[in-house]
Amino acid sequence: MFELRTIRIGELGRVITGKTPPSSRPELFGDFHPFLTPTDIDGFARYIEPARFLSPEGRIYQHRLMLPERAVCVVCIGATIGKVCMTARPSFTNQQINSVIVNEKEHDPFFVYHLMTTLRDELKTNAGGAATPIINKTAFSEIEVSVPPLRVQRRIGSILSGYDELIENSQRRIRLLETMARALYREWFVRENLAEQKPNLNFQNQKFGELCNLVKDPFCLELHNDRPLLDLSRMPQHSLAPGETGPASELTTSRILFQAGDTLFGAIRCYLHKVVAAHYLGVTNTSVLVLRPAKPYLRSLVALIASDRETIRWADTHSTGTKMPVINWGVFQTMPTPVPSVALAERFEAAAGPMLDQIGVLATQIQNLRRTRDLLLPRLLSGQVELGAGKAIS
Repeated sequence: MFELRTIRIGELGRVITGKTPPSSRPELFGDFHPFLTPTDIDGFARYIEPARFLSPEGRIYQHRLMLPERAVCVVCIGATIGKVCMTARPSFTNQQINSVIVNEKEHDPFFVYHLMTTLRDELKTNAGGAATPIINKTAFSEIEVSVPPLRVQRRIGSILSGYDELIENSQRRIRLLETMARALYREWFVRENLAEQKPNLNFQNQKFGELCNLVKDPFCLELHNDRPLLDLSRMPQHSLAPGETGPASELTTSRILFQAGDTLFGAIRCYLHKVVAAHYLGVTNTSVLVLRPAKPYLRSLVALIASDRETIRWADTHSTGTKMPVINWGVFQTMPTPVPSVALAERFEAAAGPMLDQIGVLATQIQNLRRTRDLLLPRLLSGQVELGAGKAIS
């Protein structure tokens, strides 16, 4: 057995609040040093690849705020408060993230990372602000946590990191499959046609609405309350794989159903690129367009067209609204789209369909691994689960 002691987050290491470089200095952005924002952090992956980077000039400008490898970053504003990630290399964040540069002489950074993932509810409770909840550096640093001795932290961090590595391996496989599927789509329906500068006899450029229909199957509490919720806030960016789900009861209005084979398209702020190929029965909200292929053999084609970068650009350009631009289905269905012959569509589904199926299998594995991992930490701390291998913590 071991004793837990109560300390403040500020005692785990040095707390840093990030900062966004001024927009008047575009040369501070580039492609060298990761610049993390809350939008980049999905709350489940230990390491993330952000949308933006700083230049060498940006690093010099922000040098006092640079985070080393293994810093723990926590979102401290808005509805996504409490999302956590780690830095894989020297990085920077914006002002909506507080980070802990862990004192590794006294604490294990991997243990601290997992400890921070358990604090989402407490962070929300401590957040001030009416319209937008926010927890500043001082309040964040004062939050109390319970920690075991360093040797135990290292053992727990090692056990949980084993799950993280399995998750990251599956995520790499998903990214590879997505890259292959997207390349296949562009090779068959975009590059070849453009390169030859002549119509492909196997398909015609018509309208997106020829391939799929918008469905709004209503949610019924008595029948569907046990289905997982994948609403817009939970949909990942730039990935066809579904993210973590929640209980359907979390939403009380605007719930609609989706089924395996549907494509979920985030209609609000399309530039966030939230498009998912569903592989189970679930619930979402009306901020998501549920697109059902007109024929089963169009499943992969609809998903890959919807998630193609040119489609995202087209939908963003044709969205209406200033603060929360949205693409209307009446407009989206008119988007020029390659509509293949039945034979070509069936061949494409035979080639791309197994890739999407495997993505679904891996996404389910990741969700199961995450849930097991997240249940382990409190049980390891309480002694309900043996740490094993006594020599590892002696």
